[in-house]
Amino acid sequence: MSEKGKGTGRTGRAVLGGFVLGAATVLLIVWLYGQPNRTAPPAPVIVPPPPVAPQAPAQGTPPATNPPVTSSPLPPANPNDPGNSRPWAAPGRIEDLAARRLLLPVQGIRTDQLQNTFDDARSEGRVHEAIDIMAPRGTPVLAVEEGKVVKLFQSDKGGITLYQFDPTGTFCYYYAHLDRYADGIKEGDLVHRGQVIGYVGSTGNASPDGPHLHFAIFRLGPEKQWWKGEAQNPYPALRGP
Repeated sequence: MSEKGKGTGRTGRAVLGGFVLGAATVLLIVWLYGQPNRTAPPAPVIVPPPPVAPQAPAQGTPPATNPPVTSSPLPPANPNDPGNSRPWAAPGRIEDLAARRLLLPVQGIRTDQLQNTFDDARSEGRVHEAIDIMAPRGTPVLAVEEGKVVKLFQSDKGGITLYQFDPTGTFCYYYAHLDRYADGIKEGDLVHRGQVIGYVGSTGNASPDGPHLHFAIFRLGPEKQWWKGEAQNPYPALRGP
């Protein structure tokens, strides 16, 4: 081989060796620096937002508040309801009874036939303290309102009598000079408005020629004694408001 051929061969080997060396260097660099990061990234740090200071209301504007809860009052009972014979308040005056619209205690009698005899004089210096309702003998006597029959009593002056407490135990109704009681009436019975409790007569010191109902009302004391109380005029109570 000539000298020229030997030189060309050495040059080719040198170029090839340089190429291989360069390729190896590149691969080494890629292997060292091109591998993915196998370490897990650190967890992100969450920074809480700064607290928000409450905003003061504008000057002259009151802070908002919830309105107070109130309950609606019950409507008052109607004392002018003619169908309501029960008390709507604790009574204590004759006006309370008038507002109840008590039933007339003698069947068939109208209010314009009533006479105010409450202050009339009677024998032995007595004052009547009741009203007399004239009617034929045997006319039904009616309970003026519901209540309890507390006493059936026979006396010299009143004859055959019946005492009835009102529903509140404040007043007592007194029916006197009866001819007889209604069948089945007894002490302790709860009678109803308009129920027949007896019949007009003239027993006791009443004139046989003038049968009538002697009707009285008295306000009871704290002892609730049927025979004792403060007399009230029945006339305005029966006439109504």
